[in-house]
Amino acid sequence: MSNNHILQSPIEYLKGVGPQRADMLKKELGIFTFDDLLHLFPFRYEDRTTLTPIKSLSPQSQFVQIKGTLLNPEIVGASRARRLTALLDDGENEVELVWFKGINWLQKSLQANKEYIVFGKPALFKNRYSFSHPEMELVSDETRISGAGKLQPVYPSTEKLKARGLDSKAIGKLTKTLLATLKEKDVAENLPHHLIQHYKFNSAWQAINDIHFPADEQKLEQAKRRLKYEELLLLQLNILKLRSNRRKENSSFIFSKIGNCFNSFYNEKLPAPLTNAQKRVVKEIRTDLASGKQMNRLLQGDVGSGKTWVALMSMLIAIDNGFQTCMMAPTEILARQHFETLQQLTQDLPLRVEMLTAA
Repeated sequence: MSNNHILQSPIEYLKGVGPQRADMLKKELGIFTFDDLLHLFPFRYEDRTTLTPIKSLSPQSQFVQIKGTLLNPEIVGASRARRLTALLDDGENEVELVWFKGINWLQKSLQANKEYIVFGKPALFKNRYSFSHPEMELVSDETRISGAGKLQPVYPSTEKLKARGLDSKAIGKLTKTLLATLKEKDVAENLPHHLIQHYKFNSAWQAINDIHFPADEQKLEQAKRRLKYEELLLLQLNILKLRSNRRKENSSFIFSKIGNCFNSFYNEKLPAPLTNAQKRVVKEIRTDLASGKQMNRLLQGDVGSGKTWVALMSMLIAIDNGFQTCMMAPTEILARQHFETLQQLTQDLPLRVEMLTAA
């Protein structure tokens, strides 16, 4: 298989995966290829240099990271009350850790009297703090060296994946193996050079590396900025492509004339003169309706700015050309308000307004 197609390689061919792990990654996270794993971005990053002492926990504490020695991991209770509990001692205080799922695997994997980094949200119960299903990382020499001053990626995982040894940390290791396997030319550059230059973006290769393993906050923000822009640009281009195809394939009715209903309303029934913005929008809509192409527009304006008038005039153009029209509303209360407004605004015009609801 040539390097041009390496990202389409089945995930089981990545070192450290194999058939069984690949099957779990496919079922649990939808990862079938190298490319799928490459674009499984972290959903959070942990600063391993920020640790909270247990004594500093408070009811206002959100997600925090503490380090200490794991004590007395044991399964207690029976039936539905069965759970795995342990204590974490940071040298001054202790906090309880508790798990209700995957406890058999966790009991085998947790090592008593070893140092762990624990991440989670503390809860206060009977004047004592505890962490439910916290994320655990065994502190090793590698953690002390590589984790210093770096943002650690946290990847999505599931209980089934964790039971197979595929927690966030393991997925991170696979991603690091994948990046070491790839070369810069294997990651396609989707943005033209002039856009990269204009917005001072990093290359696609650099952005992918930095979104997975950023050296610092600045590198992470640069990667996010580049990847968000690319995602939104491709989404917008796809929408424009669909719009272009729809216009080629689907013809629309041509509302060629402005007749009695529109002119009577405009000249005699308007509650107030149109603003320049309203006149411009009505003119654009008239042009669209006469073009023979489907119109899709978002009319935006503050409350009370006259959007209903513009919508009504668009409907009157259709009526003048021999068609029925429908104004839809998300609730029956709003539908009734529009019904009463349209009835009032179209009095004495040669048309009939009715209301249809789900009820």
